[in-house]
Amino acid sequence: MSNLIAKTAMDRRLAEIVAPVIEDMGFELVRLRLMSGKTSTLQIMAERPEGGIEVDDCGEISTAVSAILDVEDPLDDSYVLEVGSPGIDRPLTRLKDFETYEGYDAKLETSELIDGQKRFRGILAGVEGEEVLVNLEQGGEVQTVGLQFDWLADAKLVLTDDLIAEMLKQRKEAGNLSDKDFDETETDTGSKED
Repeated sequence: MSNLIAKTAMDRRLAEIVAPVIEDMGFELVRLRLMSGKTSTLQIMAERPEGGIEVDDCGEISTAVSAILDVEDPLDDSYVLEVGSPGIDRPLTRLKDFETYEGYDAKLETSELIDGQKRFRGILAGVEGEEVLVNLEQGGEVQTVGLQFDWLADAKLVLTDDLIAEMLKQRKEAGNLSDKDFDETETDTGSKED
């Protein structure tokens, strides 16, 4: 399992337990994080292989994951389970994500310095072998840089108008949105009647 899906040793252990359950239900594990706090939160992001997930799906995954975690009992302390969608400005945790979202703006962070930097922002340019390709603007020129997937510590899409428009278009084409789902906007011209 990739270190971007589950970073810590405990995250990886939990992912080994819950991923088969999620996959048996027809979904893919996108990311798992156990976050500490007054009460720990186990955050799971999942989606269908072709993308997308509905609220009812999250509820079903939550029920199934809760059952397996009750049996396996990997956590000593109490926790809150959150199951959700990766969202529009989603984390990129699998090599295939970088191919799927080619052409979109992303932020990437490496675990080690690469040419004196760890943080990169650019347009995803696909995948070549185990390398993530990203178009970076440097000195007014665009250069395509290849970063080994194993070098990445974090990666996510940047929320842009183009990304939002594309995601809405995809949901509408899939039949998940209709024109009624959009709020009407009233324009106030600022005129007053005396």
